[in-house]
Amino acid sequence: MTILLYQYDAFTKEINKGNPAGIVLNADTIPETDMQNLAYKLGYNETTFVGHSSIADFKLRYFTPGQEMDLCGHGTIAAVQALEDKDLLNQKEKITIETRAGVLPIWLARRETLYITMQQNTAEFIEFTGDRSRLSQALGIEADELSDDLPIVFGSTGNWTLIVPVKSLESFLRMKPDNERFPSILTQMPKASIHPICSQTFNPNADLHGRHFSSPYSGTEEDPVTGTASGVMGAYYATYIHEGLTECSISVEQGNEIGKSGMVGVTIKQNGPIQDVFICGTAVLVKEIGENAPNKEPQG
Repeated sequence: MTILLYQYDAFTKEINKGNPAGIVLNADTIPETDMQNLAYKLGYNETTFVGHSSIADFKLRYFTPGQEMDLCGHGTIAAVQALEDKDLLNQKEKITIETRAGVLPIWLARRETLYITMQQNTAEFIEFTGDRSRLSQALGIEADELSDDLPIVFGSTGNWTLIVPVKSLESFLRMKPDNERFPSILTQMPKASIHPICSQTFNPNADLHGRHFSSPYSGTEEDPVTGTASGVMGAYYATYIHEGLTECSISVEQGNEIGKSGMVGVTIKQNGPIQDVFICGTAVLVKEIGENAPNKEPQG
């Protein structure tokens, strides 16, 4: 069987920027082992498989080259754009998706392009109790480059990552992570990724800058522009940087250091004792790929 799939770049309107994702539509008949093998073969940070759902409009499954993930922000944005391109959304303004992180709503705004907003899970934070010196060494920077005023915490809106506030943007240019060391440092959550952040930015319209270094279990090293971690950054911004904010909308930049710059819109709304987290972005088709024709370009 030849499996047709697509590469989309998410959180950008420009091909070969942002975060690439593999998208497979009509994936109901593909066995799980084949999904994992295909994700490994393709090598994208995530490949999204779209199928039917009995409890939502679509079911999405996300695979890195090494493992299945509960949720993927850029893989969701890319998949929804692919569904729009194939006229499978029927001009709806809202859909729901079934994921391993739960059933999540997606809002669609059709302007000069499609703007896709997804709600993520309520943000959770857990204090990091590990060794700051070993952590900084694993990132390739010095311990005194870490923020003295903001906490290092594990955060999740669907996937766990370690938020590491860093003083200066200059530190990000020198980071050379040793991903294989992460599990021995992140003993509280050995499979978590590490996500350094900074309030200094390359783009004057951005509020926060980040990089995302993958868990070695994922089979990748760095995620160019990360949707779930950007959602965590928005919640961190409202919880720790501007403590007490009940609502905020910020822009998060990522990927600049590796030539894959992209931007994620993040909105946080206080809903009683919890924070509702939303991310917004765009995606663009790069190419259509046949399993036996990996360089086939899109027509038209």
